[in-house]
Amino acid sequence: MKTKKKLCRIVIALSGILLTTATCFSQVKDLSFFVSAAIGNSPLLADYRLQVATNQQDSLRIRAGYRPQVNASSLNSFAPVINGFGYDGAISNGGQLSALVGVNQSIVTKKNLQTQLDAVTIQNQGVNNTGKLSEQDISRSVTAQYITVYSDWLQLDFANSINALLSKEEKLLKELTKTNVYRQTDYLSFLVTMQQQELAAKQLRIQWQYDFAQLNYLAGIQDTATALLSAPDLRLQLPPQLAESAFFRKFYLDSLQLVNNRLLVDFSYKPKINLFADAGYNSAFSFQGYRNFGTSFGLSISIPIYDGHQRKIQYSKIALAERTRQGYQQFFTSQYRQQLAQFYQQLGSTAALTEDIQRQIKYAEGLINANIKLLETGDAHIPDLIIAINNYLSAKNLLTQNYASRMQIINQINYWNR
Repeated sequence: MKTKKKLCRIVIALSGILLTTATCFSQVKDLSFFVSAAIGNSPLLADYRLQVATNQQDSLRIRAGYRPQVNASSLNSFAPVINGFGYDGAISNGGQLSALVGVNQSIVTKKNLQTQLDAVTIQNQGVNNTGKLSEQDISRSVTAQYITVYSDWLQLDFANSINALLSKEEKLLKELTKTNVYRQTDYLSFLVTMQQQELAAKQLRIQWQYDFAQLNYLAGIQDTATALLSAPDLRLQLPPQLAESAFFRKFYLDSLQLVNNRLLVDFSYKPKINLFADAGYNSAFSFQGYRNFGTSFGLSISIPIYDGHQRKIQYSKIALAERTRQGYQQFFTSQYRQQLAQFYQQLGSTAALTEDIQRQIKYAEGLINANIKLLETGDAHIPDLIIAINNYLSAKNLLTQNYASRMQIINQINYWNR
């Protein structure tokens, strides 16, 4: 009785394990799952977000720098004269005691302040744009690996179905060989073909598991388990206006930065005005030191007159940087259009090749079906059947590879068009 109960518990436990395994494997994951995970787990994108937050603090610091600056200061000294020896009283006053609170206020125009704040804004826009480009790189890499894993699965699934077919026909051929309908060499040739296909399926499974692990690695997912993947839902995106592309926005932001740099140079040569005031105690104790509480205030003005033509030199540097920017933009525009034209040409070629492969598969399937019917009646020529099977395998694998190539090309086009 105890043995039966123990056996029941073991069966229930094993059933639970099998059910859990089947449930885990039955979970189907899609492309968006891995892309979202990769973007969410990327430390580089997190770094860009923190850089934007840091730059926003710089903007606050610039504003704070033009508010009144209040400082407290104290100077305390004593210069004794002993037996006629000591500092000249006209210089040292015999000593000094001061405790002051001073206020400084720089006078700056709103346009000057806004130009400095614009420099931080443009820098933030550049960081955000770089983050978008990095996000596109991540999406392209993960998508490319996803396509590879999915094509691995298509090949593996097809190999398993072929193995099931070969196994079924092997049993029939074995029985017919025993009754001398077919020769022993025919059976062995078919058996070798079947075993080679089984080995190929095992190799495909290893490759699928390895590529799946690489997909998890790219997405930042700590998991060694595999899962079924849905077909990559990739739709060809139309090219955006160049100004809306993150690739070209980089050049636009660089141009804004150079314009802003020129304005900053201009403002650095404007007159600078500073208001100051202080209040407190300041005394040399030469006469009625208890009355030396007071205040002072004033205005300082700084006007640049001549600096050895440094302003002109800075203008020249900015102009050279603009010429460099224009050169890079023109070259990139040419390369961008050329690359997209090549991708669209390749996409058309893969579409035409798909039609040719599908026709070949149709003929190969008909030839296999005809040979299988002949096999059942004992009239098949085994070498012809083996050749037909190999041709069918090659055509199906070529179709899968062409499908993967087509998806990879669409992935590349969408990368540049995103």
